[in-house]
Amino acid sequence: MVRVLVVDDSVTIRAMMRQVLESDPEIRVAGLAASADEADRMLDDLLVDVITLDIEMPGRNGIEYLADVRKNRGTPVIMLSSHAARGEQTRAQCLLMGAAGCFNKANAVREKDRLIQLVKDAAHRQARLDPEDRTALEAARAAE
Repeated sequence: MVRVLVVDDSVTIRAMMRQVLESDPEIRVAGLAASADEADRMLDDLLVDVITLDIEMPGRNGIEYLADVRKNRGTPVIMLSSHAARGEQTRAQCLLMGAAGCFNKANAVREKDRLIQLVKDAAHRQARLDPEDRTALEAARAAE
């Protein structure tokens, strides 16, 4: 069973993510958090395999929280945001910072099978970058 913590400031997106992820019998949403601070408190008590994380949230944004999670918890994080669309510079930044993957949440229902597979792969530490992301990362690293 893959346990997921969904972090998004939108109650609608949290409900949609729960529905999409739990449509797979191997995934259980262990918690729903509206902010990074709430997620931190929940992670003190919950055992989770993967975190899905929105980028734009009040307080600490998703990118700031990604850095904290990668440093202090080691839990794989999948960034879920319209800013995580292919070709977005933010997507490359998140991947460089250690996100296990990025997914445009606007496509969560339409491409639910791909999202579910990404979550499972991240939980099993088998997430793979698609060729377009690999190219974007190489370009971002070369520009540093």
